Amino acid sequence: MSIEVNPLERRYRQNFRSNIGGHLIGAVLLLCASVTVVTTVGIVAILLFEGLSFFKEVSAFEFFTGTKWTPLFTSKGFGVLPLVSGTLLIGIGAALVALPLGTLTAIFLSEYASPRVRSILKPSVEVLSGIPTVVYGYFALTFISPFIKGYIWPDAGPYMAISAIIVVGIMIVPIIASISDDALRAVPKELREAAYGVGANRLEVTTRVAFPAALSGIVASYILAISRAIGETMAVTIAAGARPNLTANPFEAVQTMTAYIVSVSLGDTPHGTIEFKTIFAVGLTLFFMTLIMNLISARITRKYREVYD
Repeated sequence: MSIEVNPLERRYRQNFRSNIGGHLIGAVLLLCASVTVVTTVGIVAILLFEGLSFFKEVSAFEFFTGTKWTPLFTSKGFGVLPLVSGTLLIGIGAALVALPLGTLTAIFLSEYASPRVRSILKPSVEVLSGIPTVVYGYFALTFISPFIKGYIWPDAGPYMAISAIIVVGIMIVPIIASISDDALRAVPKELREAAYGVGANRLEVTTRVAFPAALSGIVASYILAISRAIGETMAVTIAAGARPNLTANPFEAVQTMTAYIVSVSLGDTPHGTIEFKTIFAVGLTLFFMTLIMNLISARITRKYREVYD
């Protein structure tokens, strides 16, 4: 004997199960988001705690204005400017290499390439982002540096900033090309058709319609790529050396902030000493540098964002 269920009761049970499933999925998603937030807060808290502990023993004025960085030597110097200059030299130099290449590649893929060419070229460009950075480093050390020393700058040593600049620039081209290409392809087709309708050619449509409309996404790709270049460690360590050097000469060896952090972290420096605490002070400085760049990127993106109905 079957018992008939009231339709209202059946609907209530279905809604109840659906609500439970929805709440469960929402809780899982919230947990995943919370992991990201908690991780970020934990990193910042550790950097601040250890960094402030360092600044109790070393004055901030000496740290940010000094030109001698020798915390591991007997005659200690805690001026971080050589590391900052090395980091900026690599980051800005890599940007000068990657920005034109990445932007022109994105314009070609979005505006000029046929579907067949695009299907081959875009995956080929994106493959560059999957190559391990240590491979880039040894490519610079065994090919680019000897070539520069042999044919361009004979007085250069085995380690030089220009080698790191070239490989890091190549490394970040896919970031610029991929994001800029997506930004250009997101521009509504109607804008291009309207420009063609008033007599514009392809170059004019690209430079006066598509590129300005996608500017926010393109600028965001620039900032992300430069942040990636500034934070690069392994390739720079292998190619540019480990010599804190306050210079703007790309044919000299330099040390970046990330390279110093790695060298101390993997060395024999005792934990809790002032020498060990320098990695947190350097890390905190690098964190604020990249944070400022990301804030600038977010502001530019909001300012130049195009909204289409």
